[in-house]
Amino acid sequence: MSPVIAIIGRPNVGKSVLFNRMIGRRDAIVHDAPGITRDRHYADADWFGKKFTVVDTGGLVPESDEPMEAAIEQQARLAVSEADVILLVTDVRTGITPLDQKAAEVVRKAGKQVIVVANKVDSGAQENHAYEFGALGLGEPVMISALKGRNTGDLMDLLAERMPEPEPVVEEENGVIKVAIVGRPNVGKSSLVNAIVGRDTVIVSEVPGTTRDSVDTQITRQGVKYSLIDTAGLRRRSRIKSDIEFYSFTRTMRSIARCDVAVLLVDAVDGLATQEQRIVSQVDEAGKGLVVAFNKWDLVDRTEHPTEAYAQTAREYLRFADYAPILFVSAETHRGVTQIMQKTRHVHEMRSLRVSTGELNRVVESITAYYPPPAAPDGRATSILYCTQVQNAPPTFVFFVNHPDAIPDSYKRYLSNRLREAFVFEGSPIRVLIRGREGKR
Repeated sequence: MSPVIAIIGRPNVGKSVLFNRMIGRRDAIVHDAPGITRDRHYADADWFGKKFTVVDTGGLVPESDEPMEAAIEQQARLAVSEADVILLVTDVRTGITPLDQKAAEVVRKAGKQVIVVANKVDSGAQENHAYEFGALGLGEPVMISALKGRNTGDLMDLLAERMPEPEPVVEEENGVIKVAIVGRPNVGKSSLVNAIVGRDTVIVSEVPGTTRDSVDTQITRQGVKYSLIDTAGLRRRSRIKSDIEFYSFTRTMRSIARCDVAVLLVDAVDGLATQEQRIVSQVDEAGKGLVVAFNKWDLVDRTEHPTEAYAQTAREYLRFADYAPILFVSAETHRGVTQIMQKTRHVHEMRSLRVSTGELNRVVESITAYYPPPAAPDGRATSILYCTQVQNAPPTFVFFVNHPDAIPDSYKRYLSNRLREAFVFEGSPIRVLIRGREGKR
């Protein structure tokens, strides 16, 4: 799990501009669905090989009737609880405000790594004003202009020095399927875990996980070993309801990073929302297997919401991950619990599937004959020379092409869809890469 860097500060100090500046070295992964890239306030970043996750906490504080001072204190406390390093962003033009002091007070007491960022220092003439932020008691401020990029490289160098090394991955026993049960609060995650860990399940042991405050429950079901990841952390509730998304985000992110398959639990009564889209996007981008389970199905009026119509609506809402199987369960009555574990095992097998090069190229020949790749800009024909699977978990396929620049994203999606039709890969994302004759993109 990469270190988590939280950007905090009062409104209008330039947090989002700094966020965009920090992740600007990476290409954004965009899905054709609303609320995935446009609304997200977190991303993976890389600074000369130092990988980390940056969170713009300002965007995660929703509009509320709470006084601004209370909101900034809540934001700072949540950032402190989950982040490894905190960037306290201030505005040199306005100087120190009571809200800056409130945020500084919270992070100072926590003893976390904190860097004070004096933003909007667009020229040397404003540097003298920035020194006053040393009065916050958190060290000398780093003077930058996030908008112009002034001194942001120096900030990133300092950040790379301060952030801890990534948490070590604990080697687990071969054959254990690591499962993260994720979802919004109050959808029944705890009840589902209790239903899974029933009398017909052998509890082998409870071992500490690699993340803070987590416990992995190891079980055996029908001879297959599973490790339920970070369920203790996901069961916790924030006392601050308005900021629950930030609190649960890092827990969910850490669970997804460690799992083989994620089970997204959704309250069938409330239905899907943007937060589920974000979680599914994380799972897809991480290359993990995915099962979507609608809990509390026993409380849904089936005459008003027929099962197949409900499932079709869900697939449309999560259309960028429509490969995920959809289940209808009840943790309360134990309906479908066994099916969840069986489907999780199947998805794990699909994610681990390796296709022989001969069989793969026979399929590729057929699908490209039906719909050939577009010609190069100069009119020359584009040919797919051959294809090979370079890895599994997730299945990743490299297509060697004579004119790789002629292959648009739409054709890559076509190849991906046809491969999925041929080899199923239920519940698993797949990756399609295009390379030239010598492996160049």
